[in-house]
Amino acid sequence: MLVPVLLFIVGFVCLIKGGDWFVDGAAGIAKKFNMPEILVGATVVSIGTTLPETIVSASSAVLGHGEIAYGNAIGSIICNTALIAAITLTARPSEVDRKTLIVPTCFFFAAAAFYCAVAYISGYFSRVTGIILLIGLIIYMTVTVRQALKTPGNEQTVEEDAKGDRPVWQLIILLVVGAAVIAVGARLLIDNGTLIAQALGVPESVIALTFVALGTSLPELVTAITSLRKGYGALSLGNVIGANLLNLLLVSGLACTLSPFAVPVEKQIAGIPASFIVDIPLMFFVMAFMTIPALIRGKVSRVQGIVLLVLYAAFVAFQFA
Repeated sequence: MLVPVLLFIVGFVCLIKGGDWFVDGAAGIAKKFNMPEILVGATVVSIGTTLPETIVSASSAVLGHGEIAYGNAIGSIICNTALIAAITLTARPSEVDRKTLIVPTCFFFAAAAFYCAVAYISGYFSRVTGIILLIGLIIYMTVTVRQALKTPGNEQTVEEDAKGDRPVWQLIILLVVGAAVIAVGARLLIDNGTLIAQALGVPESVIALTFVALGTSLPELVTAITSLRKGYGALSLGNVIGANLLNLLLVSGLACTLSPFAVPVEKQIAGIPASFIVDIPLMFFVMAFMTIPALIRGKVSRVQGIVLLVLYAAFVAFQFA
């Protein structure tokens, strides 16, 4: 048990250092090209921080563990929103750019509606479903890149960092290396943490919705904390929304394209799969609770963060009940 604990600590250190590099690179690129932080967070940063979910879900599906691929996607969305975004909202509520928030939010709910329709109607994620989700990813990235080219960023932040401006190639290296170190750190935490959880007798479906989801969401958590510390709150919020969308389009899309899987039914409530009654409705609610007020008022509040944290605590308690 000593070796898994030591590797767990090494993974945590990798996440922290990789998060520093990744946020510095992403924020630098945003300023260099005068792009809004929230837009960079919803595209470049979210792709990087979603790498662990992609790797875990794809490999799990190929190895015949579809319940992990399914639970990891939904669990990560709930974790990203009700824990990671909630921490950001509670620690530093701020104003948001509603225009740049509209596209990723609309794409998320459209993708979630399709994803859930497949789950409720057929209970099986086929290869065709995966291809449709991946096509949705291509459309989303195309729309957001075009939006980025048309939307100017904050000129003031560009001026503030003018003295310590890095060349683009250095920023790209920071971004890539940071993402790689984050992925390695997350892998170490997941592998060794899962071993510890299994030693304690925790069921696989519960591990997927909680422990694996939290483990693969650690890059988003590290990015959120690092962004707060460096004063890039919008980058963190955009990252969470973008990562949630990619959990459906990229993570789930790639997983069921490589190896189709069925909705897990091992945990039920009154004969109905628990994910239909608890997990999926909660996924919709936490995202709506976070994004709708932001779209209406142009800002997020501390109350939202506190409510989301309470919901996440209740969700984890239910999974282990």
